[in-house]
Amino acid sequence: MALDRCDDDVREFIERAAPTHPSVIDTEHLVAELYHVVNVPTMIWIDEQGRICRPHDSQFGTDIFTAFHGKLSEPYLDMLRAWVRTGEGALPMDEVDALRIEPDAASQLARAERALAWWLHGQQRGEAAERHFVRADELAPSDWTIRRGSMPIRGKDPFGPEFFALAEEGKPDYPMEALTPTRKD
Repeated sequence: MALDRCDDDVREFIERAAPTHPSVIDTEHLVAELYHVVNVPTMIWIDEQGRICRPHDSQFGTDIFTAFHGKLSEPYLDMLRAWVRTGEGALPMDEVDALRIEPDAASQLARAERALAWWLHGQQRGEAAERHFVRADELAPSDWTIRRGSMPIRGKDPFGPEFFALAEEGKPDYPMEALTPTRKD
């Protein structure tokens, strides 16, 4: 699932990947809200019954940005394939609960500010939208789905200088990262 402004923002990537499954574009960031996603990409394993089997984990499906983030995709993809085929790798519910990140009051308010900014932007009220985007950034400085996710509609390149300045502040980590063998030695 992509968190983007519109289909055209990700069309090139989807067409190049030629997936055999549906591609979903969440223009309103509803899934990010529902699962408290603070970084992309984020992987969450959810089984056929809707149970979270592995919570948030910042992982990658390819090695295209490995030089930047230091993670190889294959060890994680091997784990995912094993889970799909055999169920191996699913965590007990108490472990999933212990590793989940629950939003605090500031992050909930930040997401409300982002939603208001997004709506104002859609109403062509750019100055008002920007004030709320700035406030959302202040309330949740380590939530990249808010900060980086708003860059395109704010006229900023999410792969440009603003992104690299954000990355220098440090990226948000999920507790699962420590349990997943994907870091390069």
